Amino acid sequence: MTTPPPPKVAGIDSAVPAPAHTVTPVAPTSSPADPGAGPPGDEPAGGAPESGPEGAPPPPAGAVLQDRLAGWVSDLTTLHELTECLTRRATVEEALHEVLRAGAALVGARRGLVVLEPADGFGPDTTVGLGLARADIGHIETVPRSSTSYGRLLDAPAADHEIAHPDLLRDDAVDPRHREVAARLGYAASYALPLTAEGTGRLGAAVWLYDEPAEPTERQRHLVGLYTRHAGEHLARLLDLERARTAASALTTELLPKRLARVPGVQLAVRHHSGQRGGGDWFDALPLPEGALGLSVGSVTGSGPSAVAAMGRLRASLRAYAVMEGEDPVAVLSDLELLLRLTEPARGATALFAYCEPALRKVTLAGAGHCPPLIVGERRTEYVETTLSAPLGMLACWEAPSVELHPEPGETVLLFTDGLLQRTGDPMDRAFARLHSAAAGVPARLRDDPGAIADHVVRAMAPQGLEDPDSDEDVVLLAARFR
Repeated sequence: MTTPPPPKVAGIDSAVPAPAHTVTPVAPTSSPADPGAGPPGDEPAGGAPESGPEGAPPPPAGAVLQDRLAGWVSDLTTLHELTECLTRRATVEEALHEVLRAGAALVGARRGLVVLEPADGFGPDTTVGLGLARADIGHIETVPRSSTSYGRLLDAPAADHEIAHPDLLRDDAVDPRHREVAARLGYAASYALPLTAEGTGRLGAAVWLYDEPAEPTERQRHLVGLYTRHAGEHLARLLDLERARTAASALTTELLPKRLARVPGVQLAVRHHSGQRGGGDWFDALPLPEGALGLSVGSVTGSGPSAVAAMGRLRASLRAYAVMEGEDPVAVLSDLELLLRLTEPARGATALFAYCEPALRKVTLAGAGHCPPLIVGERRTEYVETTLSAPLGMLACWEAPSVELHPEPGETVLLFTDGLLQRTGDPMDRAFARLHSAAAGVPARLRDDPGAIADHVVRAMAPQGLEDPDSDEDVVLLAARFR
């Protein structure tokens, strides 16, 4: 009676050796360090078929091969799921937490920590723990760095190996302080791997901690090694992105006022946040002769360093024109329009400039394609009716006149960019209605503080906060309360 041929699994021809993914057929010369090598124990050395119970015949070769294929598929499925989950992490900190969680599952540990210290020295340097409080991490950091697994990996010129301590409490080679901390925190073994990326080099090191003396099996080491190699590349990409965002945010911050002007008769507050890619929204509050105050908000099209640089040039030019002819907002924006059209014809921008005379409670303003201001008071909450105008850079000549506004004592004028409306995700008409409702709903106890008014409006328009990592929109909200 002939044995039926072994069935094919997942379309793989069982007669053809499978490619080396996570486990390869064990041979006497196989090495665990080989990325394609499988763990010993999958089958007896030399590939001999496993023996069944005593006196029973060995299982057929097809069954052994099928079991091995099932093991490979299981390993690949596990790695696929874990790497997919990691890929969905959009920030460095989120990715570090995910690396710890996934690595702990792969090596069978309950706790761990990852130390991020990029080799180029530009940071950020941080330590993230799994199952460890901040105080616990502090205790671990009291161990001499040269005695810790992560310290040895980070300080070695080219550390690409693992460091395992199967029994920290009984290993005489371990620093006494390390054993003391391990006993205090309740872990007895550790397993550490470097986090590296091709072209970037060392990024950090991950250490997983066991409650009892233990170490990962060869199969676990192989899987977590494959996972950390993928994690290192993903972390390197996120690190580059975070550095670019930080640089753009720092540049924007340096180009905008560090503090608002103080002019008698008016209180000012601003809420501003740049999108992840860096944008061109700006605000300004400029003291002018005779106790006047120039307020401006605007937005340059595009994002990234070029938009930030264009914003800085435009804002600086507007300040110069405001000093020379600020009492005529139309003239200020007309000059700005001409400058933009001559020097940056491919660039568009919107702007609003207001010439405020606090002693008279009088505001003269003009806008170029910008959102109208919103006035908030005890007896009214309404948008200021400004004349229509195209954005800067799109006008053949300036035709829109300025408008005058006379705030009552205690009323606040809100100047904002369209990023505040777009943060809601609503169509523009609904976003304007939502902003009006938020301003009208400011509690009476907050109306004397422009900062509190701005915070209330921001919470209503952007429940996730201005730091929402899922939004690329710049936001500017400038509040001026007249006494």
